[in-house]
Amino acid sequence: MKNYQPSLVRYKHIQYRKCGNSGLKLPALSLGLWHNFGHVNNFENSRNLIHTAFDHGITHFDLANNYGPPPGSAEENFGKILNQDFKNHRDELIISSKAGYTMWDGPYGDWGSKKYLISSLDQSLKRLGLDYVDIFYHHRPDPDTPLLETMAALDLIVRQGKALYIGISNYNAQQTLEASKILKSLGTPCLIHQPKYSMFVRDPENGLLDVLENEGIGCIPFSPLAQGILTDKYLNGIPADSRVATSGIFLNENHITSETIEKVNKLNELAKERGQKLAHMALAWLYRDSRVTSVLIGSSKPEQITDSLEALKNITFTIEELTRIDAILKL
Repeated sequence: MKNYQPSLVRYKHIQYRKCGNSGLKLPALSLGLWHNFGHVNNFENSRNLIHTAFDHGITHFDLANNYGPPPGSAEENFGKILNQDFKNHRDELIISSKAGYTMWDGPYGDWGSKKYLISSLDQSLKRLGLDYVDIFYHHRPDPDTPLLETMAALDLIVRQGKALYIGISNYNAQQTLEASKILKSLGTPCLIHQPKYSMFVRDPENGLLDVLENEGIGCIPFSPLAQGILTDKYLNGIPADSRVATSGIFLNENHITSETIEKVNKLNELAKERGQKLAHMALAWLYRDSRVTSVLIGSSKPEQITDSLEALKNITFTIEELTRIDAILKL
């Protein structure tokens, strides 16, 4: 591939929203590198995904220490892409990483101790070839480490200059409130929370979104399409080339019941009435809430990124439409 020259109109394609009470704005859609960026994937395709995203104003790229496979390889590959193509554009990018799940053997390669978080970020920065990340998350709460230790480690990371902001992921409402209060007392407020949230997974509505609003914390949902269920892929059952059929790790046949397919078809009918694809409506449904700063999408093909941007053309819902969605999901 020849030298990459970013689109000169890249900031015309997408809107940006302030993240909580901070001064940081994030694009309406951000690109997650959970899948399709490991050493098992085609590097040039991964590179093309990053180019396509940035050319359309997607400035935020979300990683974690264990993304791959193998673990760490997504950061290595993204680091190569940064070095090849983005040396002159680092200050236009928001790059995030995380630690909290198993990364290496032994008692110091998992969860939320200061030892693990500091060591893991040092490794991530080496893989990425960076001096700092913009956002560093604790990936999940640790039941065996005092919350003060974990939050103090995040505060230290900012003070060391290894991250500009910190966030948390997979914390419930009460854990988030406690973490936020500790971080404010330390002088490093929590910037953002990354929960699993979609039409089919609505746990954040049980108090978490209210905490985020009250504490001035942004929200960036992951798995907004419920691992592909909220697309037209499963309208007629399980296709042979789907993630369910080929992998079954994060999504399997138990998730695609006849009741689920019925709901998806009814949602698809409503999406058609709105002049949208089902996937577009699902993304718009999340972004309609002003508490949601950005929605994290995944992609295996560049055209999936440009297609997702179509969702932003209609993020307004009538009360009747929202009521219908709730009724369908309760079937």
